[in-house]
Amino acid sequence: MTTISLSPRSREFRRRLEQVQERLYRMAFAWCHETNLAHDLVQETNTKALERWGQLRGLETFDAWVFRILANCCKDHYRCSRDIVALDEWHATARHELTPEYEQSRHQTVAQVREAVAALPAGQRQLLTLVDLEGFTYKEVAQILDLPMGTVMSRLCRARRALKGRIERLAQTHRLPRIRSVK
Repeated sequence: MTTISLSPRSREFRRRLEQVQERLYRMAFAWCHETNLAHDLVQETNTKALERWGQLRGLETFDAWVFRILANCCKDHYRCSRDIVALDEWHATARHELTPEYEQSRHQTVAQVREAVAALPAGQRQLLTLVDLEGFTYKEVAQILDLPMGTVMSRLCRARRALKGRIERLAQTHRLPRIRSVK
């Protein structure tokens, strides 16, 4: 492993790596749905980022670069294991009046969306989480997942359509309140 000197660039690199830890974990967990595996993937991402920090072309592309490392670590893991892990309990952190009706409605909505997202193929889950949860641009996602921009756009469109269809079917099946689009 390369020793990192205390030059101004490496201090900035380490600072940025520390700042992105929570986002890396959230993304890893969204992709794999297992707490311990998400921690392992983030740790592996950190190790590879520290080993290969010289490959970073500039700190302005840091986020895309480190999330690409995470995506590759995730691909490598699934290439080796070929299994899908069930989703652990997810707790929403929204602040609202905590009435029993609100809590029940929120629980049903969260369960409905989780079930629909979990049923999507892994590639579609990756695209949705990168664009819709983390706010990466299509160009950054194309770099992270090593895909052409047009492929990212078409797959994301299909993923959103599939998610919408799954949520609507679940709402009808379970007689849950209809989820409305917010954008």
